[in-house]
Amino acid sequence: MKTRNDYRQRMRRRKRFFRIFLALSFLGMSIGTAYFLYQYQVGKMQAGKTQAASQEIPEFNGKKDEHGKINILLLGSDTRGEEKSRTDTIMIAQYDPEQGEARLVSLMRDMYVDVPEYGKHKLNTSYFLGGPELLRQTLKENFDVDVQYYALVDFKGFQKVVDVLAPNGIEMNVEKEMSTNINVTLEPGLQNLNGKELLGYARFRHDAEGDFGRVERQQEVIDALKDEMLSLNGVSKIPKLMGTVSPFIETNIGSMDRISLAKEFVLNPVDDIETMRLPINYSFENARYEGAGAVLDVDLEANTEALKDFLNGKEPKSYEEYVEESTGVDETDSYDETGDSGLYEDSSDTEDSSGYE
Repeated sequence: MKTRNDYRQRMRRRKRFFRIFLALSFLGMSIGTAYFLYQYQVGKMQAGKTQAASQEIPEFNGKKDEHGKINILLLGSDTRGEEKSRTDTIMIAQYDPEQGEARLVSLMRDMYVDVPEYGKHKLNTSYFLGGPELLRQTLKENFDVDVQYYALVDFKGFQKVVDVLAPNGIEMNVEKEMSTNINVTLEPGLQNLNGKELLGYARFRHDAEGDFGRVERQQEVIDALKDEMLSLNGVSKIPKLMGTVSPFIETNIGSMDRISLAKEFVLNPVDDIETMRLPINYSFENARYEGAGAVLDVDLEANTEALKDFLNGKEPKSYEEYVEESTGVDETDSYDETGDSGLYEDSSDTEDSSGYE
């Protein structure tokens, strides 16, 4: 028969176990926090660049997604010591933590669009004229899409991140010799690329495919980096990576939000990143305008619907289907019949009236 004394002993043992559990949990969190902070600082030191304490984040009036998805405007910058930096990488990244899904939209920089208060320009000129906020407004006005966050990454930071994440390089199958204007020479074949080489691979555009080929390579690179980051080796380096990139990134995502996003991405990993390019095939034609040079004249209505479908998890339709839904008539003959990169007139060597490439 159990006595009252036996009951008291059991309660004491339970309290002792609970205290030990709390102590071990606190110790584990302390060690984890200390490891994170240490690796973060190591990453910052390896970056070799000091971030100005007075750096101000420009105004960005992004909107939070009503369905809980996280939408980020990703921009790649090459400052080259200029007061106004240029960006030749414009993407919208979407992460759905509830479904564990990720999507990436690459926006062609030469799309001819309405820039609020400035009139008609190439899409990337909106960034040159007014930074991330004006680019956000331009996307909202032309494609009816809004984003909550932006992240502007200097290309030097990209190189550093790759070298920390994968000291032996990222495996890529280089399809042709590449060297023009990328500060490195790449030979064809399957090989591991370091940070500088991988950046050159992602930025190369001096061939028949122009910007279209570059967009495909950029999406390929991001997918490869995602796989490396979610590997066991990569996950352990996330704190160091965050420290490494911090001096090279400008973003309105707060420090705690960045940590939360990294945790969500690790705990709810994605198998594949779904990708899309705007404009969609057959929805544009090559044009040239005074003050802008070679541009892509796009069907904004069809591309807006395609973008909405994609970000809502639907398979985008063909351009012909969007046109028929809108007008009831097949009017695709008015646009580029092939819609492929082979007929695209790259504006690599042209400048608009703002002096921006």
